[in-house]
Amino acid sequence: MTPAPPITIKDIARQFNCSPSTVSRALNDHYAISEDTRRSIQQYAQQAGYQRNLVSLSLLNKLSGVLGIIVPTISDSYESSVIEGLHTVLQPLGYSLTICVTGESRALEAEHVLRLLANRVEGIFLSVAQETYDSARYDHLTMVLQRQIPLVLIDRDYAGLPVSRVTADDYHGAWAVVEHLIQMGCRRIAHLRGPAGLTVSEQRFAGYVDCLTHYGLPRCDELILPTNFQIDSAIEPTRHLLDRAERPDAIFGVNDQVAIGAMRVLTERGLRIPDDVAVAGFDNAPVAAYTNPSLTTVARPGREISSEAARLFLRHKQTPDQAPVESVVLPAQLIVRESSRRVV
Repeated sequence: MTPAPPITIKDIARQFNCSPSTVSRALNDHYAISEDTRRSIQQYAQQAGYQRNLVSLSLLNKLSGVLGIIVPTISDSYESSVIEGLHTVLQPLGYSLTICVTGESRALEAEHVLRLLANRVEGIFLSVAQETYDSARYDHLTMVLQRQIPLVLIDRDYAGLPVSRVTADDYHGAWAVVEHLIQMGCRRIAHLRGPAGLTVSEQRFAGYVDCLTHYGLPRCDELILPTNFQIDSAIEPTRHLLDRAERPDAIFGVNDQVAIGAMRVLTERGLRIPDDVAVAGFDNAPVAAYTNPSLTTVARPGREISSEAARLFLRHKQTPDQAPVESVVLPAQLIVRESSRRVV
């Protein structure tokens, strides 16, 4: 059976023997239409299943009410908290959110940007993909600026774009982790670092190195091995560290997933955590509190980041020619748990 065509404003106008413009004004609570007429038309439209053509309205008003959020993944609790925070702030203001996932692909990130621009989004929140950093090609983001559409960077920074951004203090978060490990008596602290060039990786690496230097401990390149944020990427590097003649007495993972991968290898080798090797991560993933032993980590303020990002977007919308480019860095919090707590 062929479904009935959707009811239109013209259909409602014929029912009330009036013009389509009168129906349109009644549906939009225009003061020129009497209250009784407005109520009658609105009730009939609701009962008849009338739905507004939002695309036509956006073309008429030159506003879509749609915002784009582009992130590398939505499987991470941190990204989820940022997305939920943006929704909480912006949905009551009439905005709907389109969520796009890049999987760290520059090509997919560019495709998402072009699609969002075609759909007339009013703003874009972006966590830059790893491949975009690696390629140093940002022409798709330059296109957003040329269209004068607000672009706010979240979580991952890129100094080459003259846009506002909100990030967590990864540098001092990493410093706090390493300082804590030193205070627990650790002296050979290994670092399973993230992909080179990515802001969060570089900031955490810099915090690690600078804290060692501050406390008079040498930087040992043989204790610094690359990973890619995933659990499996930590397995072989950790085995390599433990096979050394002088193994580390602590491992700092670039994130909790990497730290958990390291803990798995330590357990397989029969080593005690933290007595033989202490372990710490970053991000405060929900699972971190439930590993055995529970994982020392750093919490990033996902909800606060989304609130600040929403504020920057709204400020740009209100005063597009006067809104300054802002860089907001929010503090990260060290959370000490069993994986690093030693008696010294």
